[in-house]
Amino acid sequence: MINLTLEFEKPLIELEKRIQDLREFGVKRGIDLSDEIAILEKKADALRKEIFENLTPWQRIMIARHPKRPTTLEYIDLIFDEFIELHGDRTFRDDGAIVGGIANLAGRPVTVIGTQKGRDTKENIARNFGMPHPEGYRKALRLMKQAEKFRRPIVSFVDVVGAYPGVEAEERGQGLAIACNIAEMAKMATGIIVVITGEGGSGGALAIAVGDKLMMLENAYFSVISPEGCAAILWKDGSRAQEAAEMLKLTAPDLKELGLIDEILPEPQGAAHKDCRAVAGVIREAIIRGIDELSGIPQRRLIERRYARLRRIGEFAVREVPESNLAMVVSGNEDMSAKPDLPDLEEVVEES
Repeated sequence: MINLTLEFEKPLIELEKRIQDLREFGVKRGIDLSDEIAILEKKADALRKEIFENLTPWQRIMIARHPKRPTTLEYIDLIFDEFIELHGDRTFRDDGAIVGGIANLAGRPVTVIGTQKGRDTKENIARNFGMPHPEGYRKALRLMKQAEKFRRPIVSFVDVVGAYPGVEAEERGQGLAIACNIAEMAKMATGIIVVITGEGGSGGALAIAVGDKLMMLENAYFSVISPEGCAAILWKDGSRAQEAAEMLKLTAPDLKELGLIDEILPEPQGAAHKDCRAVAGVIREAIIRGIDELSGIPQRRLIERRYARLRRIGEFAVREVPESNLAMVVSGNEDMSAKPDLPDLEEVVEES
């Protein structure tokens, strides 16, 4: 049986159970325990606020992976007024790990795509645990090209641990499919809104996450690699994933500070799976705002803005080495015990 209680939530869950038990005991015995219950509820509210306002990166990752976290199809059902799902890449097959189609949003037609995880074992097998094959990315690109042709905005939902790493996926061109999507999205002549709702892992996420507006739910993450994979590569020790999560700067607040995303969408205390409808309302409003903003921008300017946005990623500053120090190093006559006056790396990073 899947454990739906996260480790850091246990004190809160235990307190909520005490409140429920006390309420049931009062009803059963006909005793008024409202004062005692009120005290415990106040304590639970304070504990809930303390926990969810001070989450670590690893705790946010655990929330993003929660088995009850809303899926793309659940969000589509709550956000859009109509949705017609389209299937297949017209080359190999239909990939259940990526869904897409045409939807209506506040009277406006849009194209929606997104990664889709399963709720139970049977659905997860059908959806390949939300890990797309190359045909999934080709289906997504086919739908995006269709949207470009008919001048429909594109809305992309991202919740994927990564692209499927199996041999058959590589045989059918997984890397090429991802690279092609990134290149084509960069020059797509229509507005693209990206919403990272849960996990945003590596190229598997980036293949549908190049856009004009990037938004993240408060407890989602977006990273070049999973913390476990990073720890395994750096230290040959996957158990150091929590340490890697701190270093990767993969949470919404970190990415907003770095300028890689545009907006953080708030979640209710207890995260999105506690009130899916409320979160869907927040996402809907943000998407409508984004589309309204992008709809007034000419196509050529839209592409130029998107290209400039991509070029800004990873900006850095370079400080020139004084010529006297450089000449000393080149000549080879310097005293090796004396260090030249080179710029301090931390100072360069701070200045950039």
